[in-house]
Amino acid sequence: MFGKGKKLVIVLLSVMSLSLVLAACGGNKENNGNANNAATESASPTPAATETAAAPTEQKLTDGMGHEVTIPANPQRIIASYLEDYLVALGVKPVAQWSVANGIQEYLQGELKDIPTIAYDLPFEAVTSFTPDLLILGSNSTVDGGKYDQYAKIAPTFVLGDEVNNDWRKALLKIGEVLQKKDQAQKVLDDYNAKAADAKTKLQAAIPDQSVAAIWLVGNKFYVVSDKLSSGTVLYNDLGLKVPNVVKEISASGTGSWNEISLEKLADLDADHLILVNSDKETGSEALKDPIWQSIPAVKNGHVYEYDRTSSWLYYGPVASSQMIDNVLKDLVK
Repeated sequence: MFGKGKKLVIVLLSVMSLSLVLAACGGNKENNGNANNAATESASPTPAATETAAAPTEQKLTDGMGHEVTIPANPQRIIASYLEDYLVALGVKPVAQWSVANGIQEYLQGELKDIPTIAYDLPFEAVTSFTPDLLILGSNSTVDGGKYDQYAKIAPTFVLGDEVNNDWRKALLKIGEVLQKKDQAQKVLDDYNAKAADAKTKLQAAIPDQSVAAIWLVGNKFYVVSDKLSSGTVLYNDLGLKVPNVVKEISASGTGSWNEISLEKLADLDADHLILVNSDKETGSEALKDPIWQSIPAVKNGHVYEYDRTSSWLYYGPVASSQMIDNVLKDLVK
């Protein structure tokens, strides 16, 4: 009996030991499973991380003329005549692009070459034919004479207004807001400001205390850019170049981005360097043969840098201004 009992005890102890081992293995398996699950969970993105940016939604904005405009969530057929520079900067293609009798904005055609044109004065029938879902207009004058109500019947119409339209930085940020691309617009502006600051440093080292003027020849007449508008803002504000006295004088009494300068006043032009936008190239540029033009110091010294009418110098915006900086660096920093 004792022998059998001893054997029974041994068997029972073996079974108990085996049970403990199995239990331990099961526990380790469960623990390892929990650990693996935890590792998997920590490696997997949280629900917040997998969420994409919030989809654009319809918004109501007040434009520069006080109209409350309902902007569609994701407009696909935009007309923003003469504001295409901003759209290109933001990666947006309009359904139609600005044009006049003698051309389009050639400097943007890398992005807009396949976009049909629409006349600069936006005839209602032409606008309607493009079935736009959003119109963005610049100055107050574009909607004079009851035009706003007519455009608003075709599509939601947002007018920047003169104050915003005359400052491309403000216009860029406002259009970014309208198109729900505020962050992208701010980055475009930040990148431009950094580029301008770097160019300004290089120019101050290359041509310290030297002045620059931009002259436009068109229809056998000369015009000088304002020191506070258009490409004049790039030259004198963004790049810190010296303003010639004649440019200051004409800008003080002029009202446009480009103001006519007489031959007599041209003879007094005290600029060290001239940027010439020549729209008369195809007709012979006869005015450049005039002795008065030939007598200007910058001309005699070979400091004239010529561009044709297709360049960005006659326009305004982040793309145009960036191209102007490239031109100035190429011409003046040797």
